[in-house]
Amino acid sequence: MTEPIPVSRAVDHGTAKLMPDVDRERAWLLTVDGAPQSYVDLDAPAHLEFEYTRRIGHVLDTVADEGRPLDVLHLGGGAFTLPRYVAATRPGSRQDVVEADRGLLELVAECLPLPAGSGITLHAADARAWLESAPADSADVLVADVFGGSRVPAHLTSLGCARAAERVLRPGGVHVVNLADAAPFTFLRSQLATLAEVFEETVLIAEPAVLRGRRFGNAVLAAAHRPLDTAALARRTASDTFPARVEHGAALRRFTGVARPVRDEDAVASPEPPGGTFGIG
Repeated sequence: MTEPIPVSRAVDHGTAKLMPDVDRERAWLLTVDGAPQSYVDLDAPAHLEFEYTRRIGHVLDTVADEGRPLDVLHLGGGAFTLPRYVAATRPGSRQDVVEADRGLLELVAECLPLPAGSGITLHAADARAWLESAPADSADVLVADVFGGSRVPAHLTSLGCARAAERVLRPGGVHVVNLADAAPFTFLRSQLATLAEVFEETVLIAEPAVLRGRRFGNAVLAAAHRPLDTAALARRTASDTFPARVEHGAALRRFTGVARPVRDEDAVASPEPPGGTFGIG
């Protein structure tokens, strides 16, 4: 039997590598310039290896009744881990994936093809530009997981971007954002303030060690114009291998403190991770 072999290719924004997992027959890790971007198991698309993807998965699981199809817009493609997850857990969903790196999009589509009838459509475009031109009230969920290298690009961190996200979402829709930061959380607090300016409800999901300022790490934010099921989210995140905390309401407002929403002219990329935080090999 032929063993899967790593694939390395220059893409638009660096060098992408697809590396097989020796412990799972058809599972792959995607890295770009050494930074892990995605993990996908083609035989088990509901398996979410990275903790932050599991937290986004928990949000996706709780936004609507189990199995109900959703219209989902994904900003950031990676190896299409979360679109595959939605297709597996909510058959019949319609999904658009927007990825600025055409070379990366083509590499993943070629080497890790989507199953026929997945309902997933791929688009090579800038996430903010796509968001601003997308039809209003066209998505039940918007997932923003966009990193240029290891940083969220500045133009995706502002009030203008948050308002564009709100426009695309239907009433009751949910906006989910993945970012990374560390104490004193200047960037994270500014993003919470930005979402709170646009949406009525915001939720933060992160590991206690990150929230205590002990290390740099991912934070998942969810925002909507309706209450989110924080009790269900807390149960699910608490049972993960690396448990997370769910902050909302008054506690989250205290955490946000005096941080101000980010205007387009003041927007900056998320902080550079300390050396070796996410890199491998």
